[in-house]
Amino acid sequence: MRSFHLAILAGSLFFDSTNGDPSVHSPRATCTVQPSLNGTDDAPAILSAFKTCGKDGTVVFLNHTYTINSIMNTTGLSNCNIDIYGTLLWSTNITYWLNQSMAFGYQNQTSAWWLGGNNINVNGYGYGTLDGNGQAWYDFVKGISNYPNRPQALTIWNTTNSVFRGLRFVQSQMWTMTIFKSSTVLLQDIYVNSSSSNHNPARNTDGADTIFSDNIHFDRWTVVNGDDSIALKANSTNILITNSTFYNGLGVAIGSIGQYKGVYESIENVTASEIVFYKTLHGGYVKTWTGEQAGYPPNGGGGGLGFAKNITFENLSFHSLRGPPFSISQCTTFSGTAGNCSSSAFQISDLSMYNISGSITNPITSYQCSAVAPCKDITMENIDVVDANGTAGTGYKCTNVIGTTGFTCTGPT
Repeated sequence: MRSFHLAILAGSLFFDSTNGDPSVHSPRATCTVQPSLNGTDDAPAILSAFKTCGKDGTVVFLNHTYTINSIMNTTGLSNCNIDIYGTLLWSTNITYWLNQSMAFGYQNQTSAWWLGGNNINVNGYGYGTLDGNGQAWYDFVKGISNYPNRPQALTIWNTTNSVFRGLRFVQSQMWTMTIFKSSTVLLQDIYVNSSSSNHNPARNTDGADTIFSDNIHFDRWTVVNGDDSIALKANSTNILITNSTFYNGLGVAIGSIGQYKGVYESIENVTASEIVFYKTLHGGYVKTWTGEQAGYPPNGGGGGLGFAKNITFENLSFHSLRGPPFSISQCTTFSGTAGNCSSSAFQISDLSMYNISGSITNPITSYQCSAVAPCKDITMENIDVVDANGTAGTGYKCTNVIGTTGFTCTGPT
């Protein structure tokens, strides 16, 4: 596992060596998007700029606010630099977005903006902002999970050899972004804040999700939200999360996965390192759907096959976690009834946690694994955590776990 960690770090040096220098791709044209400044839709002007400068060119957003009233598909880019100095502000026309947002064929998810291609360099310089006007959505759905056709802010679509740096995402409509069918992408110095200002929760406001993607590096992220800090879903491989700080959400999620009956999916080779958590529910957790199908996505499903393995959490610091720092549940279902925790055939193995410190809520673990496919080979070493009273953390709750190193299960979940 350590060798993988070093290998993916070495691979990311390609991105650092370019340092966002436009001369690397020698763009031949620059398109500066002029904002309307009167609240009319700026999406047509943006689409026009990408049509002209999306290949071997540069698209520039000025230090103004751009109003986005309609969907944008800017895929198929090549050797394109995108400089965002201002704010892209999405409208609150909920009826429009529910009817027009673009489906991308997994979990019935939709998106307001598809962006993708090869050799894309997106730079927000620390202040370029995507503002989803999310409070309107939090108030509209009133805590309903996975409301149909509620759009994600951004889908990084079929993208290779690309860098996203220095961007801010505030009040995202749903998931902040999904990296979909992409490989060799660095996302660095990213700020996400999707927080509700009232009693309606900011549910489903994941900081980022990966689906069908390989060799993705999240570096120096700050996420303040009400759901998964970062979530790795179906067929996510060689994922690295480093040097980040997460507030208030659920932590780093492996899953959910196993939602599609009889479909084989996997998550493999994941390292989360040098991360600080403030008041999140967990540090890292794995969630698979139950073994029986009940309904259909996005809120129904189950009975999926596959595996999650070679997952490492190392050098983590916790501050007032709301639940166990590490959790496994193979009971996921939103069918309205409790899921069968023993029926999933999805296999979880080779999980490692090293150098863990901070303040938690006991127990240290809650591993609810399936009787059909017990979790295998979990290592926990150098665990130094305390509860709210300053007493050393206790309790390794485990069900259906085979092969432990560095700890002994103290009872069932």
